Amino acid sequence: MSATAEIVPEALALEPALARLAAGDPVAIPTETVYGLAADATSGEAVARIFEAKRRPRFNPLIAHVSDIAMGRQHAEFDALSLRLAEAFWPGPLTLVLPRRSQSAVHALVTAGLPTIALRSPRGFASHLIAAFGKPLAAPSANSSGRISATSAAQVAADLGSRIRLVVDGGQTPVGVESTIVKVADGRLELLRPGGLAAEEIERVAGIELSRPKGQGIQAPGMMASHYAPRAAMRLGVSEVRPGEALLAFGPKRVAGTAAAVENLSPSGDLREAATNLFAMLDRLDRSGAEIIAVEPVPNRGLGEAINDRLARAAAPRDHLHG
Repeated sequence: MSATAEIVPEALALEPALARLAAGDPVAIPTETVYGLAADATSGEAVARIFEAKRRPRFNPLIAHVSDIAMGRQHAEFDALSLRLAEAFWPGPLTLVLPRRSQSAVHALVTAGLPTIALRSPRGFASHLIAAFGKPLAAPSANSSGRISATSAAQVAADLGSRIRLVVDGGQTPVGVESTIVKVADGRLELLRPGGLAAEEIERVAGIELSRPKGQGIQAPGMMASHYAPRAAMRLGVSEVRPGEALLAFGPKRVAGTAAAVENLSPSGDLREAATNLFAMLDRLDRSGAEIIAVEPVPNRGLGEAINDRLARAAAPRDHLHG
């Protein structure tokens, strides 16, 4: 494998990406949430190469990305509620965890042996690629396992460039955090991972409240306690910044103290802007040389729930991380 992945603009990337996928290689692609590391979800060898490139624990399942609802129904059982959600929010940043159909060709490595499958229909280049490929693509975030998710092609290349061959450059991702993951079971909705679609939007369409299960083990991607982590340590919800610390700020007013480096998720306090900026700003602060990143409080409403979820996982103990 070459030392540096080729970066190709998405307008020119469909044929090269299809060729790589057909060869069983993972390809880094833009989605509306973050960049994904995509490979043929029906090939155990191709999926294994995703794990190898990410250095990801095998017990953590992956999302299978489909081009549309019709492809999704080939691999999962959709009840009336899950179909209503898919019709409302696909393509988009919603992943549905559904009963896996026995005839699904998606490999067991993708589902980590679970009887369910996590499905999402993405927008843009990813959707066109899946439709042209004709099969679902397994695509976790395009970063080393547990590290900061990539929202630009340059970030992907800096992290994974020596381990993959092709990065499709679609510019900065507009949503900036991973998809919201919801499990549909017996007419109930469980929020397994907050993300780029606010829980309130899902509840509005579903007509029922989302429950937030605790302590049920890993049922979907992004549920490990430590995830999305910078190399620097983190302090959350700070009221002051200490000497030598970098500061991840939010809103127009600053906490006390002088930071070694500052990034403001949204000077105006806009949670959508903050979600878009989260991973890129964490990455820049991590590269500043500061050993600790202090984080100002972020409201826990709307997309703030997803932001705080990512920050909590980024700050968690990291015994399991691989590089």
